[in-house]
Amino acid sequence: MAKELYSAEEVAEQLGLHVRTVRGYVRDGRLKAVRIGKQYRIARADLEALLGKPVGEAEEVRRKRHVDVTTVVEIDAVSRDAAHRVSTLLTAVRTEAADQPLRVQTAYDEGRGRMKVVVIGGLADTRHLLEYLQAVLEP
Repeated sequence: MAKELYSAEEVAEQLGLHVRTVRGYVRDGRLKAVRIGKQYRIARADLEALLGKPVGEAEEVRRKRHVDVTTVVEIDAVSRDAAHRVSTLLTAVRTEAADQPLRVQTAYDEGRGRMKVVVIGGLADTRHLLEYLQAVLEP
């Protein structure tokens, strides 16, 4: 059976406050309490009213592991046409990603013949995209 009356010390411990703070709440009227002898007693319902939730209700923490990979690929000696093909391929592959969003950005420096690809996404999706990239770039 749940406890129905709490002392100011017990409430302070539950809330992680100093006992003087709890007594101040009682004096200010923020927390209803009954004085029995020299001590305050706080009803469970009054404590719940202050907290806005049932006393002792543990907040369930739901955690799901989330892994993001950020990869930067620099490709030298790339023609404009090859850079366009790679960019088109990466855009098409990006739409097939299922695990989580896969973000791909490409930049091409025609003067240097260099292409830069930035990939942000899940482990499996990034791996698949890099495999596609390798297949297109290797002869």
